[in-house]
Amino acid sequence: MSRPAGLEPPRAVLFDWDNTLVNTWPTIVECYRDTFTALGLTPWTSAEVQDRAHGSLRELFPALFGPRAAEAEKVFYDTFLRIHLERLEPLDGAADLLAHCHAKGCYVAIVSNKVGDNLRAEVAHLGWGQWIAKAVGARDAARDKPAPDPIYLALDGTGIAPDENVWMVGDTQADLKSAHAAGCLPVLVGGAEQLTAALLEHPPRLRARNCHELVALL
Repeated sequence: MSRPAGLEPPRAVLFDWDNTLVNTWPTIVECYRDTFTALGLTPWTSAEVQDRAHGSLRELFPALFGPRAAEAEKVFYDTFLRIHLERLEPLDGAADLLAHCHAKGCYVAIVSNKVGDNLRAEVAHLGWGQWIAKAVGARDAARDKPAPDPIYLALDGTGIAPDENVWMVGDTQADLKSAHAAGCLPVLVGGAEQLTAALLEHPPRLRARNCHELVALL
């Protein structure tokens, strides 16, 4: 796969984190399981978590748990903080992708809905700070993805405008919607061959199956 003719190489590449560069679904599934169980609710299946757990907890949990949202969040993070570093698993080719972007002179940042301090702990744990200039997570900006605020924050101070020379790379509707809202180029990584109706609401301009294909696009 190669970059379409007429599309310039990016000046900046902003990556989602969970399940774009690292596989965290097992951790997320366990956190949701413990949360639902603690609140006396039937836990979601792994498939349900992967289908529904998109967005930041500060937006999702009030809708899911109502007045018990704060209690649910505490349970979730008690589990998360106990297991997230030891289970952190880079996706195949992710480190090479980041190194490639850095070598080409791209500004590289992370724009994630994982709480910022936890995100930065994971970046440091993997030793990827050598390639990543900034890591913006949930609660760092006034609003989280799918709002464009985290993208603006990631580019703040760089002199780089959020346009199609900035690629927002992610695996969910929130990533694509955020890219469209900011005016960046939306890039979808992973997922089924056929786009879902939800993804088509804010369609990607580029698609890649994995990190290796993203290197080819660059």
